[in-house]
Amino acid sequence: MSATEGSICGYCRRPGGRVLYPTVDMSGNAWTVNRCEDCRAFFLSPRPSAEQIRLAYDAAYYGEQEEKFPSPWIEKTLDRFRAGRARRLNRHLPEGARVLDIGCGNGNFLRSLLRFGSYELHGVEREGKAADRAARIRGIRLKKGTLARGDFPGRTFDAVTLFHVFEHLEEPAEALDIVEEILKPGGIAVFSFPNISSFQSRLFRGRWLHLDPPRHLFFFDPDDFQQILAVRGFDPLYRRFFSLEMNPFGMVQSLLNAVLGKREVLFEAFKGNRQYVRDYSTLSLALQKAFFLAAMPVFVLTDAVASLAGRGATVEMAFRKRD
Repeated sequence: MSATEGSICGYCRRPGGRVLYPTVDMSGNAWTVNRCEDCRAFFLSPRPSAEQIRLAYDAAYYGEQEEKFPSPWIEKTLDRFRAGRARRLNRHLPEGARVLDIGCGNGNFLRSLLRFGSYELHGVEREGKAADRAARIRGIRLKKGTLARGDFPGRTFDAVTLFHVFEHLEEPAEALDIVEEILKPGGIAVFSFPNISSFQSRLFRGRWLHLDPPRHLFFFDPDDFQQILAVRGFDPLYRRFFSLEMNPFGMVQSLLNAVLGKREVLFEAFKGNRQYVRDYSTLSLALQKAFFLAAMPVFVLTDAVASLAGRGATVEMAFRKRD
């Protein structure tokens, strides 16, 4: 692969782009974060190969156990956040709405939505442990694999959600085409993704947790993403930058990345990935967890301030399709 072929925008597929800074993934492979001069997306360069992407989504990513995290209190906490997302979406849904969650993971967001109304729920998740978990939930119609044209008729859904999924997609522009096609007029599209314009991103650059190379292929400034959706016929419904689920831990892990020189050690320890953290003693991991507990209250406050300025580490954006 030539340098020109490798440096291809993860969104619009145009070659080139301005190199911003280097980063490394959990395997030590080197990348750069570039910015496209055409669509203004930030993207990972060179573009990961199919084999690199396959390896990035191995069993260690999803977790070998029944849940992604072996600790019940972590999963219960995550379920509370999923319920919060379901509650926000429920405010905008008609009774009996048909909802599609793209990249539904273990299906617990859709399960939470069942508590709020009588909805027809659909999920899409790539083959693996997460899809197997989602398939066991009664009331969810699951498609294993990736979303493709023709999977659903046009104007089928009242809402389509992509929670921390969009930045993973290998064909994001095509995915937006499909979302536009399958949403009913007046339907809701909800996206959440890392905020590349956040204070965390600018502070930590290549060490930032939410870069997550090579799984995260591209990023958008929220204002630029809103413009892309506006051209496609979507009006903004709300933005939400504050996330207890994602942002304070992002600060903790990014600081540890900078100190340790290795990515996501604490996060992988929480997932039970013993192979990845084998070089760290029990004491070292205990100290990292203690730092997490001590620093979280401070970083909740700093994220609240950053979010007021539109600079929280992640963003959730909802749009309504024009009639």
